[in-house]
Amino acid sequence: MKTVYDHTVKDRMGNDVKLSDYSGKVLLIVNTATGCGFTPHYEPLEAMYRDLRDKGFEILDFPCNQFANQAPGSADEIQSFCKLKFGTEFPQFAKIDVNGENAEPLFAYLAAEKPFEGFGKGIKYAALSKFTELNNKKFGDKAYIKWNFTKFLIDRTGKVIARFEPTAYMKDVRKAVEELLR
Repeated sequence: MKTVYDHTVKDRMGNDVKLSDYSGKVLLIVNTATGCGFTPHYEPLEAMYRDLRDKGFEILDFPCNQFANQAPGSADEIQSFCKLKFGTEFPQFAKIDVNGENAEPLFAYLAAEKPFEGFGKGIKYAALSKFTELNNKKFGDKAYIKWNFTKFLIDRTGKVIARFEPTAYMKDVRKAVEELLR
């Protein structure tokens, strides 16, 4: 059975990183952007990382510019922004595509394991749904991720446990992480 550990990705300097290096840890894999309405998620993500990393938790940050060009900077510019604005210390990888023909295979795998189930209910969620439909129409059946700050929770064996859309409450994300760390 395939797991997250079967994937190799690029770090922000372009070097290969085997995700099997994270074997035995609880992971939260996130596609991010520095100019998104959800960019403030960096704050609770970093708080979670600082509080839980000694218990075997890692956040893997993958910047992506496919959603309204909200991550246009270079790897250095993105990292500087995240460190200066939010004090992030968790690993940031190379900027990637999460949708389309050039999608990072890791994200295609994650989305196949935990497909999109909606953003929730209400006007805010409905508006985001309409906007994402327009943005992702060009990717057809390769629109794996609907928006920035989609989060995938991985258990210590490399199995995808949960998918959290950017509209999920960060307290719910943290609760799920803490449960896996027990």
